[in-house]
Amino acid sequence: MRIDDARRARAAVLESIGAPPVLREFDILRPGPGQLLVACSYGGICGTDLHLQQGHLPIPVPIVLGHEGLGVIGELGPGVVADALGAPLQPGDRVMWASSIACGVCVPCRQYREPTLCEARQTYGVNRSTTDEPLSGAWADHILLQPGTTVVRLADSVTDLAAMSLACAGPTLIHALYERRPVRLGETVIVQGSGPVGLAAAAFAQLAGAAQVIVVGGPAHRLDIAKSCGIGDAHLDIIGAADQSAVLDQARQLTGGRGADLVIECTGVPAAVQQGITLARRGGALLIVGQYTDAGPTPINPHHIVRQQLDVLGSWAFTGAHLVEYVRLLPTLTNRFDLASLVSVFPLAQCADAMAAVAAGSVMKAVLAGAGISETD
Repeated sequence: MRIDDARRARAAVLESIGAPPVLREFDILRPGPGQLLVACSYGGICGTDLHLQQGHLPIPVPIVLGHEGLGVIGELGPGVVADALGAPLQPGDRVMWASSIACGVCVPCRQYREPTLCEARQTYGVNRSTTDEPLSGAWADHILLQPGTTVVRLADSVTDLAAMSLACAGPTLIHALYERRPVRLGETVIVQGSGPVGLAAAAFAQLAGAAQVIVVGGPAHRLDIAKSCGIGDAHLDIIGAADQSAVLDQARQLTGGRGADLVIECTGVPAAVQQGITLARRGGALLIVGQYTDAGPTPINPHHIVRQQLDVLGSWAFTGAHLVEYVRLLPTLTNRFDLASLVSVFPLAQCADAMAAVAAGSVMKAVLAGAGISETD
């Protein structure tokens, strides 16, 4: 693989756990067989990135963070001619890419038919060290995508910021709602959480034909954003409430007193799981999506699960197939919901400030602008 020494790319590198990422420069590698060189327009900041920086998941350092991104193809490696849907690719095309590549041969991939559980999954911005792959995260001016990456070209009608609004949350919820427990026509759905994952859950529930979608979350300004975007039918602030049990009672009352057919937990707060059990109707379901990292235990009385004859399911991550469905749904999503308004843009050099804003909850969705951003963006 050749290196053009005249071309350099900035990247936000996590060099040690607990420290803020720092900008470093790397040579830009020419793509080899099956690879794509992409100029990153935007790299999203996900709650998982904060967990990685804090050491809540084992990762190699140094590493370029950023497992969700969107960019412009700069150069195609030999053998790369089309995206995952068979559409021809060429330099200048806007694309998104799946964050991970499953091995295809381990027991979960081959026998369980569940590549999200792959034992050797390689994930951009999570377990690809700069020691082996310098430009392997979306918090950079360029990323070199490896063979086997699911790449999808964006429709011209979809703006970059709209696509980035749910770049990780959207495919994650598609996996949860396609593969684990779907929303059925006419159901009442309660979504716990009003961050990007919660809003993705609520939006998809509405598209799927739910009769009522109740968002229980906070802080209040996040619920206001959801309302202004048309996401959710009712919005209850449990974060700012003096009595959370009263908010849970209000949510149950909105369902007619029986509880929701489906509760989708999207908070990442362990206590929300126990609360979710109380929000579901007898014979209903609790779909747990938000517990991506180990935030600790919560007390649960299993009697309530049995008495309610409750289905409790977990859903982990997503695959390239789910990213494809997210991109395919984007025109429909953007026609109904003002997704671009969810996004706040930060320069790449301000990655630490952007992470702080995400941690504080002062923004709904933060993205870092890289070299692929155009003058009209």
